[in-house]
Amino acid sequence: MQRTSIAAVAMIVAISLYFTLFWGYDAFRILASSSYGLEDVWRSQFIFGIGRLFGLGPIGLIKLAAFFGTLKLAVACICAVHIADRVRCMIRGKPNSEILEAGLILVVLISIISVGPAAWSNSVGLMREHAFQLLFAGLAVALCIVERNYLRSDASAETVPATARRTTWFSIGRWR
Repeated sequence: MQRTSIAAVAMIVAISLYFTLFWGYDAFRILASSSYGLEDVWRSQFIFGIGRLFGLGPIGLIKLAAFFGTLKLAVACICAVHIADRVRCMIRGKPNSEILEAGLILVVLISIISVGPAAWSNSVGLMREHAFQLLFAGLAVALCIVERNYLRSDASAETVPATARRTTWFSIGRWR
């Protein structure tokens, strides 16, 4: 079980690093642009799709793009904090995976919102990009669950007395 835990931790950190680097770069690209990333037609198709759905004008599209850029920056910062927490856990302490899970909830919500307009516009490439991000987030959540169960089983094994671990359920002395 120890190897499964190490592999799970390595994958969680790798996925956190992915979201930190790529979503952080995308957020800085969006927020540093004068038109909040709307000049990149490929990456801003979901903004235009959502804007068309809600009937947003130019100012509404810019506000929506800034909102998504801010959310992506928040996810990148949350994943960076989680990586720092993992580094701290190598020295001492237990990891706090709730931080990452909050960021992954945002990733899932953003990916689902982004894949809808891509599906409506029949953009297979854009759907694939958002589906991979959704898959990475789902994999990280599943690995967090595996790690949490592993840590919980270690904690329960420490609380069980040594005499209880050596006895079996069919021992003769059990009924006395």
